[in-house]
Formats: sequence, C-alpha cells, structure tokens
Amino acid sequence: AKIGDPSGRSKTRPKLSEKEIKENMKRYERQIFKILDKNKTEFYYNSSWHSKLKADEIIDIASKYTVARLLERDDFMKRYKNNLPIYLHEFLYPLFQAYDSIAIKADIELGGEDQYWNLLVGRELMREFNLEPQIVMTMPLLIGTDGKLKMSKSYNNYIGIEEEPNEMFGKIMSIPDELIIHYFQLCTNRSEQEIKDFERRLKEGENPRELKALLAKDIVSIYHSKEEAEKAAEEFDKVFKYKELPSEIPVFYSKERNIRLVDLLVCANLLPSKSEAKRKIREGGVYLNGERISDIDYQVVIDKEIVIKVGKRKFLKVLPS
Repeated sequence: AKIGDPSGRSKTRPKLSEKEIKENMKRYERQIFKILDKNKTEFYYNSSWHSKLKADEIIDIASKYTVARLLERDDFMKRYKNNLPIYLHEFLYPLFQAYDSIAIKADIELGGEDQYWNLLVGRELMREFNLEPQIVMTMPLLIGTDGKLKMSKSYNNYIGIEEEPNEMFGKIMSIPDELIIHYFQLCTNRSEQEIKDFERRLKEGENPRELKALLAKDIVSIYHSKEEAEKAAEEFDKVFKYKELPSEIPVFYSKERNIRLVDLLVCANLLPSKSEAKRKIREGGVYLNGERISDIDYQVVIDKEIVIKVGKRKFLKVLPS
C-alpha cells in the first residue's frame, strides 16, 4: 500500500504515509463488511512480515525472478521503450505482493484482470519456496460511469459503496446505456438467464431507462436495503421525471447579501474552485431557482431563500444568515 501497485500506470505512484494507510484500511474494512461475514474474515497488515525481512532475505526473494521477466509486463515495457523511469521499488512490488501469498500460504488469490500478471508471479514464487501454487481467479474490470476507463476514484468515474442511496441510485441512472448489461453481470446477483433476457429486451427496443432503474434498485438493495432502494427510485422520479425539488436539500447560510455566483459556488462547496465554477456556468450546468445562468459575472442577491442546482443531481438552498 505504501508503494502503490504500478500495474497499468504510465508513471510512478506517490507513496502513502502510515497514517494514510491506516485510514484507508479502516475504510476498506467498513466497505468489505457490507459483503463479507465479519466473523469469518481475518485482516492482516503485510507490513507485519515485510518489516521483519532482512537484507539477505530480500536479496534472496529478488534472486528468484529476472529483470527480463519483469519487463514482459506491458506497462513496464512501454515505459522502457519510451525512456520513462522505472524505479527499483516498482520492480520489487510484484515480488513483495507474491511474498504475501507465501506468508499466509494462500490457497486462492482474487483480483481484477489487470492483476493477472502479478498473481502469476505469486504462483511462481510459491513454487520457489516449495509451496503449493495458489489458484488464481480474476474478474473483468468494472467500467466507470464515463463508459471509457475502469472505475476508479482517481478518474472520478466511480460509485462509492458507502454513498447515500439517492446518490448511488442517481449515479447508476447516469451510466451510458451500453453499460447496463456489463453492470448487471458484475454488480448484481441476477442469474445468467435473467441477464440474457435483459439483453434481448434491449435489442428488441425496450426503453433502457426501465432496465437501468431495475439495475439501480438491485445495487442499492445490496449495499443498503430494498426499502431504501424503493425510496431512492421514488426520489429520482420526483426530481427527474416530475421536475420537482428533492425532498431533502442541504442548506447554506450566507453572510453576504450580494455576491458573485462564482464566489458563492465555491464558498458553499458546490464546486472546488473559481475556474471550475466558471467552466460549469459556461457549460450551462448552473441553475438559480430553476433558471439557467450563463453569465460568469452574475451577481446573486440573497435576501430570501434561493435554490441552486449544479449539474443534474446537486442541489443547495441558500438563506441569508
């Protein structure tokens, strides 16, 4: 975790501090126990064995693999051919990941298909340490909400499993239609036959929105509950089908009575920067009391309640303090 997996990366990942690693681990535990049985799960910090390795042991591990084999990795080869740096700690990453399998004597290791190469290194090193090689099981990568790249927080195309039901439902409804079947396959408990039926219905011209809503209900039910999924569906229809305001809108109290819209969007944490606020206004993605605002110099008078909408799903009530 401190080094970061270089798989699929065209440049070196930044290192994480011990504090960041522990905070991430707590979050991962919360998330994983939405799926796994806590009473049947054990967590290990691989630092508990990595930190005990002596220099001669690290050299011994490194001696069991060649640079030529490491350069067979597509991402390393691309960097090598383009004269981009590959640091030694990145070369060591797959070996240390493989050593994790040795330390816990893994029977099976799971991973995304981008981890296939790393997982095979684990099998090879286990043989070198006279252990039965682990079974490797990989899954296709989940495409993000942009419909292009793999889902990742880094690409801002992700749906967080800890997100509120309404936000989760809305993000799923925003995915491109061509991802509906992909998400049913990877994110739900639907049978293969059911998914084939959904695919047939789409090919026959059924409105994708209906199946997308079913998909959203399925996923929200897994991470929250069926009741929360139904409420999220009703709330989505209320806002997007019937063009009403959401039932619950966060409130921001402004000390300013007259303020530029750009400044208000930033100080109310609707957008991260003035440049981003200007871009959003120019794109036509900002509404004030239902009216689209296109003037980046627009002045907002706050003498009563106003409602700001940014994008499709972000709403905020602004009141004078």
